[in-house]
Amino acid sequence: MHWRKNVQPRFLLHVVGARPNFMKAAPVMAALSARSGIQQRLIHTGQHYDRGMSEVFFQQLGLPHPDINLEVGSASHAQQTAQIISRLEPVLLDHRPDWVLVYGDVNSTVAAALVCAKLLIPVAHVEAGLRSFDRTMPEEINRVLTDQIADLLFTPSRDADENLSREGISSEKIHCVGNVMIDTLVRLLPQADERPILTTLGLNSGKPYVLVTLHRPSNVDNRVMLTGLVTALAEISRDLPVIFPVHPRTRQRLIDLQLAETTPNLCLIEPLSYLDFLALQRHAAAVITDSGGVQEETTFLGVPCLTMRTNTERPITIKLGTNTLIGQDTQLLRHELARILNGETKRGQIPPLWDGHTAERIANIITNSPG
Repeated sequence: MHWRKNVQPRFLLHVVGARPNFMKAAPVMAALSARSGIQQRLIHTGQHYDRGMSEVFFQQLGLPHPDINLEVGSASHAQQTAQIISRLEPVLLDHRPDWVLVYGDVNSTVAAALVCAKLLIPVAHVEAGLRSFDRTMPEEINRVLTDQIADLLFTPSRDADENLSREGISSEKIHCVGNVMIDTLVRLLPQADERPILTTLGLNSGKPYVLVTLHRPSNVDNRVMLTGLVTALAEISRDLPVIFPVHPRTRQRLIDLQLAETTPNLCLIEPLSYLDFLALQRHAAAVITDSGGVQEETTFLGVPCLTMRTNTERPITIKLGTNTLIGQDTQLLRHELARILNGETKRGQIPPLWDGHTAERIANIITNSPG
């Protein structure tokens, strides 16, 4: 069964599964809502769902509440992907959209693309073509498979175009539109500047501080690595504040390893809303992270970024931006941070098309594409 139509699309479904997807979907939905005759529905798979944090994200991003929540919840990669496929198929059969838009590289992304491919529903992948070339990362598998079966691929940078071309994907499907997460950042930066988070944390004196965000299993699930990281952060915090919004899972790991109480100068706080975290990023002397999105945001903001990973699917942030790969070398982390504090900051630039208008380009292309 399929319903490909040689007409302009009028009914679109957006599938999201985790908070980074929200930041990508919000500007696209807003750009499409400005087009006459376009109807949209938002499907949340429930892959990552915390009622309190999700509510805050929807409010701050101006994203409509999901029309459908599949309520999949946490599970192994296989179980989660299978449940999304099983629960999404009847929704698509019932709604019969002209296009489905998927975002990023989470399990919801590849699961939705697979369902669409089987039903011959056109699917567009926003943030296509990113590659770490590390097949041990589940996200890398999700990226490669989604791009192979998507009908339209919206890339954030030219290196992503080159990755897709090497993989044999037709150039007609590939559109370099820029980074849609930057659309959200540009729109909400004035609101972030009004947040009192710096005052709340005692950081409004103009003195430097470091912002930390770590969540990848290679960093937080490895006892030796986590111990080394926390030891390094504790040493850094002797000289300047280190602000570490800690995911509950990571906090529990710190407690289990009896590390939480040994770092009195390391400021461990609850996870932050998008606006509060953006405000802290903008004014940080440096950001230590293993997050892909943070690598992009710091590049746009011109803030030095030290990435605790051996690879990145966003090499443009290293080539043009402010990002430096540290791997898992805590001694190198100390060295690079010392250089930054001594004024030897990497001078980056904003990549092409990271201008806050990516969603408009996506809307132009999708509304001119036959379903």
